[in-house]
Amino acid sequence: QVQLVESGGGSVQAGGSLRLSCAASGYIYNTYCMGWFRQAPGKEREGVAAVSTDGSDTYYADSVKGRFTISQGNAKNTFYLQMNNLKPEDTAMYYCAGDPGPCTGGSPIFSFRGQGTQVTVSS
Repeated sequence: QVQLVESGGGSVQAGGSLRLSCAASGYIYNTYCMGWFRQAPGKEREGVAAVSTDGSDTYYADSVKGRFTISQGNAKNTFYLQMNNLKPEDTAMYYCAGDPGPCTGGSPIFSFRGQGTQVTVSS
């Protein structure tokens, strides 16, 4: 079973930046779609970004395109979400998550996730 541990959340003013990290362990399959989703109180879950561990595909929600960048480390078991020009509407709990197989190009559907890390953006 894949285990995920997130870090890097916190509080920042609008326009600031944060970098989230996710360490994965326990891979079974050759390729995974790994990424981040967020959930704010009273709002639906939103897939934010995802990347195939084989490098074949990357996904970004329209709400974060041009501001967020997902990347993976050389060992492909560490993932990062660089968040720039943060807005108050980015405030949410962010979860590192994944699913076996490559990303499909659309909004990702994840089958496992980490514990989450809070991101709070003040105006």
